[in-house]
Amino acid sequence: MQPTLTTSRLRLRPFELGDAGAVRRLAGEPRVARAASAIPHPCPDGEAERWIGTHGAGFATRREITFAVTLLNDGRLVGAMALIDLSERHARGELGYWIGVDYWNLGYCTEAAAAVIRYARDAIGITKIVARCALENYASARVMEKIGLKREGLLAKHALKHGRYDDILVYGLVLPGREP
Repeated sequence: MQPTLTTSRLRLRPFELGDAGAVRRLAGEPRVARAASAIPHPCPDGEAERWIGTHGAGFATRREITFAVTLLNDGRLVGAMALIDLSERHARGELGYWIGVDYWNLGYCTEAAAAVIRYARDAIGITKIVARCALENYASARVMEKIGLKREGLLAKHALKHGRYDDILVYGLVLPGREP
């Protein structure tokens, strides 16, 4: 069963189908879709439900863990935080996230990301976290830097998004952990 994580202001819990409307509204905003390469825009009918429906299998196969980022005080959904492409053999995973525009610049993304990294290290033994963002996504790059990730490279013209190729920054963090 996927755990729930709690910080001083946030609860990170499994998504529920009842979150689909909020996902469509928050992630469907053009600025969020532009910033997060995996979000389609416009969001097709049923896509939020389909996406939420994949989370159980991802967790069961230990390939990914996706958390709904909610406010601790009222349960409002503010975004998503995930560990994807988990590799038990290599003890690594990739951090991915999006936060609704109304919740930008409030520190929620940084707070949630730090909690997920602690969980990755302590609960599943991850020793390497990577994360990526478009070169022009300064806010996402700043989140990665605030949680300790270091820039490891640039993938030129790496991702096609909304009719253009984006340069992608790659960040990484080596966590103290198990040795082979």
